[in-house]
Amino acid sequence: MKRQSLWLAVLVSGVVAAAFVWGARWHGPVAQKPLLLAPMINVFDACSNPDIDPASIGGCNRPGGSAAQLMESTLTALGPRVSPNGRFELGYTLQFPLLRLFKLEEGSWVIDQPVIERMVRTLHDNDRPAIVYLFSTHFGLGAPIEPVLAADPGNLAVTADGPMARDTFYDHDIYPWTFSTTDNELTRRREQAVRAVVDELCRLSRRDRGKIRAITLLGELHHLFPNFQSGMGFGEKYLISDYSRASIEGFRAFLVTRFGSVAALNRELGTDYRSFSEVDPPSKDIRTQPTTRYAEHIDSYAHGTLPISGWLHAPTQRPGDALWVRVYRNGGFVGRVRVNLSRQDVFEAHPELGTADVGWRFDLDYSGLPPGIHRLDVILEGLGERWVHLETRRITVMNRSQGTPRPLPEVALPDTVFRDASLLSFVDLPVDQSVYYYNPLVQLWHRFRAGQVVTYLHHFNQQVRDSCLADADTYIHQITPFTNPSWDANKFAVDVALQPFDRARLGVSLYGEPTYGTTFFDWYEHSRHRTYGVTEFHPLRPMSLDEARSMFDHHRRDGAQFVSFFLKTKKLGDAPSGPPYLFAFDPSNPRFSSDRLYETMKTLVNE
Repeated sequence: MKRQSLWLAVLVSGVVAAAFVWGARWHGPVAQKPLLLAPMINVFDACSNPDIDPASIGGCNRPGGSAAQLMESTLTALGPRVSPNGRFELGYTLQFPLLRLFKLEEGSWVIDQPVIERMVRTLHDNDRPAIVYLFSTHFGLGAPIEPVLAADPGNLAVTADGPMARDTFYDHDIYPWTFSTTDNELTRRREQAVRAVVDELCRLSRRDRGKIRAITLLGELHHLFPNFQSGMGFGEKYLISDYSRASIEGFRAFLVTRFGSVAALNRELGTDYRSFSEVDPPSKDIRTQPTTRYAEHIDSYAHGTLPISGWLHAPTQRPGDALWVRVYRNGGFVGRVRVNLSRQDVFEAHPELGTADVGWRFDLDYSGLPPGIHRLDVILEGLGERWVHLETRRITVMNRSQGTPRPLPEVALPDTVFRDASLLSFVDLPVDQSVYYYNPLVQLWHRFRAGQVVTYLHHFNQQVRDSCLADADTYIHQITPFTNPSWDANKFAVDVALQPFDRARLGVSLYGEPTYGTTFFDWYEHSRHRTYGVTEFHPLRPMSLDEARSMFDHHRRDGAQFVSFFLKTKKLGDAPSGPPYLFAFDPSNPRFSSDRLYETMKTLVNE
């Protein structure tokens, strides 16, 4: 185990360094070509359920069948393969739910090979381009093998309080699968399923394999935490993963690789460790738990960054005018940010606002600030000629000795006016009179955790490349937590995975404003990526035809190779009265009309 943990730590360092090489290689002008629209259509159920009338699903559940007819009838109702104006190409996403590919046979879990054959045969029987999605995430699939794997603690992520329990996200089961090691049963089953799918793909002709535009790996892979549905922010007890034995040993090996000697580590951290074996990942809140070392402290802010965030809505804002929030510390200007981030929580509480794009966030690096009491002021710019003072908060930055803090000198703020009753706003963070403790070991812990994500993705990327698909374009399938101002991105630890590594291209799941606004594009412009794929696409609001056209054109111009989205059916096997599947960005939310979105997409594809 120790040898494997050292290997993982060295690999983390290697793939992160390799990211810079691949990043430089990928930069350059992007030639515009049709944007591939690749709806995800649930054909696994059609191909695996023998009780469905074969005539209603194109015979996908019969020996020698495929999902080609089901795909084609759905896509033909939507539009031609290439739009007349050349902007769009219409294909599909072929999803292989890895853990559902197993069946219990004579007491052993075996691959359901006939189902894989029928699904792969779809690529031979249909000439449209396809995205192959090797799907296995923390979301439960109802696979019979899932509870068996969940009964083994070696497959589960661990917090400082112990192994995580099964959770829910709205009506979906969440399994806290670990990726701190590749030496467990979960990974071996995923490997077995990927190998079975890849082997079947390799039996296709070169022409049929050429229809595969991309292979997406696993799905949203990130660290988990308790209360996944509502614990993504900063307000709860700070519990993150992964504190398994493999992670602890891997973290120590990571520090050895980075510092070489414990003396160098102590100089960097201001600690007095006698050996690397004494170093444990930070796991205690100094406010509420006894600690023997300052380096044991961790919370949402211990890495040295304090989010200053909130939301506001100004009914008197003129169309086209930008609103900015300016942040001041002890009277001195620190920076400003746009008011344009998506806050679905605010929109759900205040639907009368008509938009979710009311959020803002500024991340203040307090790691180098002098200890003491600091005054923070938030000022609105852009609403008329006068700036509006929104809020004052006082925070305390503590030193290691935890001496009595004193107020720090202040200078005068610029002239402002008080807000009137028409301006709706709230500053979520920081809480007034809050106290912060910077621990540099937390930065290293988060960096290591981010590397674990990359290492696990690298493992499966390599499995695909060690096959006939070596030259295929592989993509990760990742969320972008930094686009949500109310989320603590360090809980997910995906920042390294969002940078180029190991020839795996960027695939992102975009929700709300990042699909149509500026947040994602601003980040992408400063990344080292040349192209990307949108692996899930959820605008989360109704859109006019012009808005949808502009949105997709923006992604096409900036280098998006494909956009995957969901097509849902009400009941598989029913004879549909209209299009066999309804276009649905967010099918669980009744505010958004599936029919309207379907018709919008149909218009765009046929222009």
